[in-house]
Amino acid sequence: MTAMTAPHDCRRDHGQDRVEDPGTGRPDGLTLDPVERAVADIAAGRPVVVVDDEDRENEGDLVVAAERITPQIVAFMMNECRGLICVPMEAPELDRLELPQMVESNTESMRTAFTVSVDASGAHGVTTGISAADRAATIRLLADPAARAGDFVRPGHVFPLAARPGGVLVRAGHTEAGVDLARLAGLRPAAAIVEIAQEDGTMARLPELVPFARKHGLAIISIEALIAYRRAADSAPSERSVPSERSERAAAVEPTAKVAPGGRAAPAEPVAPGGVRREASTRLPTAHGEFRAYGYRGTADGAEHVALVAGDLGDGTDVLVRVHSECLTGDVFGSLRCDCGPQLQTALREIAAAGRGVVLYLRGHEGRGIGLMPKLRAYELQERGRDTLDANLELGLPADARDYAAAAHMLTDLGVRSLRLMTNNPAKSVALAGYGLDVLSREPMPVAAGEHNVRYLRTKRDRMGHELPWLDGTVPTVPGTAPAAPGTIPGTTPGNIPGNIPRTERRTTRGDT
Repeated sequence: MTAMTAPHDCRRDHGQDRVEDPGTGRPDGLTLDPVERAVADIAAGRPVVVVDDEDRENEGDLVVAAERITPQIVAFMMNECRGLICVPMEAPELDRLELPQMVESNTESMRTAFTVSVDASGAHGVTTGISAADRAATIRLLADPAARAGDFVRPGHVFPLAARPGGVLVRAGHTEAGVDLARLAGLRPAAAIVEIAQEDGTMARLPELVPFARKHGLAIISIEALIAYRRAADSAPSERSVPSERSERAAAVEPTAKVAPGGRAAPAEPVAPGGVRREASTRLPTAHGEFRAYGYRGTADGAEHVALVAGDLGDGTDVLVRVHSECLTGDVFGSLRCDCGPQLQTALREIAAAGRGVVLYLRGHEGRGIGLMPKLRAYELQERGRDTLDANLELGLPADARDYAAAAHMLTDLGVRSLRLMTNNPAKSVALAGYGLDVLSREPMPVAAGEHNVRYLRTKRDRMGHELPWLDGTVPTVPGTAPAAPGTIPGTTPGNIPGNIPRTERRTTRGDT
């Protein structure tokens, strides 16, 4: 970034402050900088590089506070980064500036919330809107609290993005990272970001991004580290793990008390990091065994969630976990259209048998997050030939609107540090890893394919990335015949699939624009 002059000159040596990200174990030469250094640089008007998880976009963005942008920084973005220059902002500000979402139905893979594009109007000295100076003027104006809707023309050459409330604790994307960094730096919650591509047009990955940052004297951090930084700040002083059965019995004389590690009484109803509050704890005997039920409420949306804990989680490592999305039709009514009910029962049975583990039941996930009535309307469209994905899209709804932030924060509150996740959906493990949890492996959950759900299962496999290798060659169940054994498919034998599916290779994942 040799063209920049103070205070925007990025030629600085961060070598003495370089540290490894928590738990990543990156090799020498790929170590990153502390979040504190990035925040200081953002406050001083210097850009930083922010990388996300290798299982997500696996990309890096250059990030700078919107109010500190200069034509020189924009020129650097254009010449050295080569991606699309966007401006993450908070939704209320976008509403105030009358900048609606670009499309009603967002089908982009990361559901990046683009608004209509803008340029600052001619009254602010902007001409074509495309030059570095014009784009810098537009970006600064977007961050100006005195700006009004009439100060912009639409469409333009700058792309505002709506950040999710809660920032990276809710969505582990560059959009939220940009807003969080600006806020942490004491500036207006708006940033300018751009993807970093190589000279041949391919996206730069971590092995290229670290040398890029060092060459230009830029701090480089990960979204994972930013999440950990925010969680540490938000959770202190109420960090604690789930009480053991023994300590809970000892505290039974004081119903509102929780017991922290070491037997010390903790405040009643402590707030778990990132927007859920634990409000209840009780024994729950079930057909599969006894669990401890913990009731949580989202502090932002009021959604009620339940964690069923089997046994003593101890140090919180290597915990068997099922993150289950609410499904009234499958879980309660036994619908054969989906695989939800059998997966829930299998998870309860296996975790109870293991004597240690957690089942999270997430409310607000009905129909992959679209709600009960829209799901029933989607079923109507499926009866007319649509598959489960196209039915949602035809209704103007996302294919999958679920968010796993509440799950991550519930697990953190329960003291879970590393887990084996019972799921066929790789996106779940990536999402949880993005919030700093150590996902050791994915444990497959084979479910019998039948005449009512086989198309649904194939759509999840073929179009939504779910790993269902046992589906090939399956035979639908025949009404009136004995049901298949749990975890098997009619027409198969223990030697040819589900019962002998090898566990997903043990691994550690880390976790947009």
